[in-house]
Amino acid sequence: MCCCYILYSIHLNKYYIGHSCDNIQERLRRHLSEHKGFTSKAKDWIIVYKEDFNSKEDAYNREREIKNWKSKIKIEKLIQQKNIEHPDL
Repeated sequence: MCCCYILYSIHLNKYYIGHSCDNIQERLRRHLSEHKGFTSKAKDWIIVYKEDFNSKEDAYNREREIKNWKSKIKIEKLIQQKNIEHPDL
């Protein structure tokens, strides 16, 4: 099982969109660890959205779709809708 996920940093007031076939908590741990990359700019990332897929390709395609929106408002609507339907992520 793979997923597309969105992280949020209060410190940066930014979203990060990614996909993974790893355990989502393990993936978050790696985002919070010492590394180079966008998520290394803050240590307060939280998972605000997760959508499961049967394949890595489908998860990646969803990531690209969301990133192509280039709209914080549209991303926030997606998060809000998902949290209303599935408050436990």
